[in-house]
Amino acid sequence: MTTIYPSIDELKEQAKRLRQAIAARGGDMAHSAALELVAKQYGLRDWNTLAALAAKPNAMPIAPAVVGNAVRGRYLNQPFTGRVLALSEQSGGLYRITIHFDDPVDVVTFESFSAFRQRINAQIDVNGISPRKTSDGVPHLVLDI
Repeated sequence: MTTIYPSIDELKEQAKRLRQAIAARGGDMAHSAALELVAKQYGLRDWNTLAALAAKPNAMPIAPAVVGNAVRGRYLNQPFTGRVLALSEQSGGLYRITIHFDDPVDVVTFESFSAFRQRINAQIDVNGISPRKTSDGVPHLVLDI
């Protein structure tokens, strides 16, 4: 499970409000001590750990789909609707996705021949677009997100 932390500026504002609340009750606290207490509130050992974790989620891509969700888009330039059966993160900000189409999709454009697929495995980026392309430059899979 990934915890999403507020931005560093928001965390510093929390520490500032904590100092103000303690001062309103007649206490005194250094800003660094307030930062350390904010880190403890998030279950972390110190401010440096919290600051590092707070910066990390902003750089992480968000998955373009969720297992079990209905999806639609184009596969080999054919429209489809279906359901995500599997999704796993790979290196380079890519995802491996398995989709079961509601209705089989003809993956051949030749008039005298057809080949239907109902379940596919593909690689997509955070925008739901496959880095692999057909010979005419169209991505193999494009999800409508």
